[in-house]
Amino acid sequence: MVKVGIIDYGAGNLRSVANAIQSLGIEPVILAGPFDAEGFTHLILPGVGAFGDSMAELTRRGLAGPIRSWIAADRPFFGICVGYQLLFEQGEESPGVEGLGIFGGSVVRFPEDGRKIPHMGWNAAIPADRADPLWNGLGAEPYFYYVHSYFPCPVDPDLVAMTTEYEGTRFAAAIRRGRLVATQFHPEKSQNAGIRLLANFLGVPVPQADCE
Repeated sequence: MVKVGIIDYGAGNLRSVANAIQSLGIEPVILAGPFDAEGFTHLILPGVGAFGDSMAELTRRGLAGPIRSWIAADRPFFGICVGYQLLFEQGEESPGVEGLGIFGGSVVRFPEDGRKIPHMGWNAAIPADRADPLWNGLGAEPYFYYVHSYFPCPVDPDLVAMTTEYEGTRFAAAIRRGRLVATQFHPEKSQNAGIRLLANFLGVPVPQADCE
């Protein structure tokens, strides 16, 4: 039985993520403090906000340690937007603040070269391995919804599972290792493609639309 925990660190978009999970017939549990990992099969770390503030709140609520332990055990984990960025060592947005440090690399800002920042709206993401079952049913270049000014630069190129290009800058739209996936885009705001991706992650079918 699938039991999903959604980490709450005051990052704002919990309801959208919860609604997306509920649309798959699963009632998620919101986790605002230390939790018993044995009570869950999947963990989601969403996020909208600043790198430093988000990391401080994760630490204050006693969530950083349990998240690290969950990932170290290679249990199913999905990081979204800031929840993706926090997996790295540091971010330019908050100098001197250490992230969760799961992966080597920094979170950097798009160049200030006249482009519109943040990168906001729909954009294509190209899978590095189209045979990965996580991308089943998504096509060769699925479109997802983005809202961000910063993006991670992983030290290990083998982590990069999807790339997206914005105004000449190609960045890691998603990473993948074992049963961990994390995306810069928001699957919960990406309509059918996002729901399909979440269903693939959870290993559940996508509900069929009713015909009147």
